[in-house]
Amino acid sequence: MYSFIGRVALTKSNQGNKQLSTEALEQVALRFKLLSDPMRLRILHALQEGEQSVNQLVKLTGSSQPNISKHLNILRTTGMVKRRQESNQAFFSISAPFIFDICEIVCNGIAEELEQLQSNFT
Repeated sequence: MYSFIGRVALTKSNQGNKQLSTEALEQVALRFKLLSDPMRLRILHALQEGEQSVNQLVKLTGSSQPNISKHLNILRTTGMVKRRQESNQAFFSISAPFIFDICEIVCNGIAEELEQLQSNFT
């Protein structure tokens, strides 16, 4: 039996656990690598509210236009964001909303760890 993540095949073992192919593991690692950069996380967070122009992202993140463009190119190449051109402006939006599920899981885990630490000191 097979299922798919994007274009990458997963196989199912006899125990019911999914066995990831080498290609699938590389794609998963790429997603985590994308999320390892704080600026890309800031951009994704800004885009969570909806489509933004590069200039709007510069203002929202406090970064430079070349830096924003560099990160948007990486996010677009990997399918995380999509681009729409209108006249001389480029607008970007999220094309992989599952990315926010991952961020929420991580943030909730951090919050639980902090609560545990705090309870150890009270």
